[in-house]
Amino acid sequence: MAGNDSAGPGAGRWERRAPLPLAISEVGATVLDGRVHLVGGTDQVGSATTFHMSYDPVGDVWEERAPLPRAMHHVGVTEIDGSIYAMGGLAANVHLRPQDSALVYEGKEDSWSELAPLPLSRGSIAVVGVGGKVHAFGGTTAERIVTQPGASDMRVGVGSSRVHDVYDPTGGRWQQAEPLPGPPRDHAGIAVLHGRIHLFGGRVTDYSDMLDRHDVFDPGTGTWTNAAPLPRPRSAGAFTVLHGRIVYAGGECEPGGMPFSPNAFEDVDAYDAHTDRWIPMAALPQARHAFGAATVDGVAYFAGGAVVCGGGASTDVFALTIF
Repeated sequence: MAGNDSAGPGAGRWERRAPLPLAISEVGATVLDGRVHLVGGTDQVGSATTFHMSYDPVGDVWEERAPLPRAMHHVGVTEIDGSIYAMGGLAANVHLRPQDSALVYEGKEDSWSELAPLPLSRGSIAVVGVGGKVHAFGGTTAERIVTQPGASDMRVGVGSSRVHDVYDPTGGRWQQAEPLPGPPRDHAGIAVLHGRIHLFGGRVTDYSDMLDRHDVFDPGTGTWTNAAPLPRPRSAGAFTVLHGRIVYAGGECEPGGMPFSPNAFEDVDAYDAHTDRWIPMAALPQARHAFGAATVDGVAYFAGGAVVCGGGASTDVFALTIF
């Protein structure tokens, strides 16, 4: 397996952009009509929200959009053919009340509509659009409820899935596809390169059981292969494609991390499919997890997130340029 390159000149430049009007975390992100859309999430005190805002990179301004029909966080979000799809989610903290919600947003009408529900209720799903269809991988099912170590009054939903569901907007139906290889997982990164779906990182149970694995699904053949693992096991980072490379930033938590401690990852790595390598990039201006990322006109935008492990929210927005 190929190794990692060293960061050097051209590793990237970070700049602050207009902050969000509301501190948000556990948010989904995608691009529609040249604007970054952030969907769902938790507020500063960890409550689920109906948050939906769009960012205009040209004017450096945020605008309110039609809110989600119900409050959710850890929603899987993607764009296909001029529509935003929002799949699954969680309605309560911590990782509780997984949803079978499936929604579509039309920008011209600024409205959400209900779709056929997910076959399995879950949150923190890895969702992506390719070939005109929505692919939804894994996710947390909260099939068990446990007490958080070191926080006796905190109850946490536990249980991950290997399920791979595919939604066809033309027929309005879900179908099962080849499940995730390896362990079940949630909080994984996802991106499409050259028509193939890449899933990387994630967790099996919580941030003490993180993964560095990197699996690639070919929708044309319905088969899985593996690729270079992440340099370090991480979950709940932000991810996007920038100049033909997958960029994965942040995540939780550094080894030995405990809830609400300031030890999220600041790592930023870019994956080059041609060389099968993860390349270290300029670190985040401030370590964080549970934020959203999307790319517009060759600039990657990273918004919201929590600077501590296991909770919190922020209004921070950063732009990453590779030169």
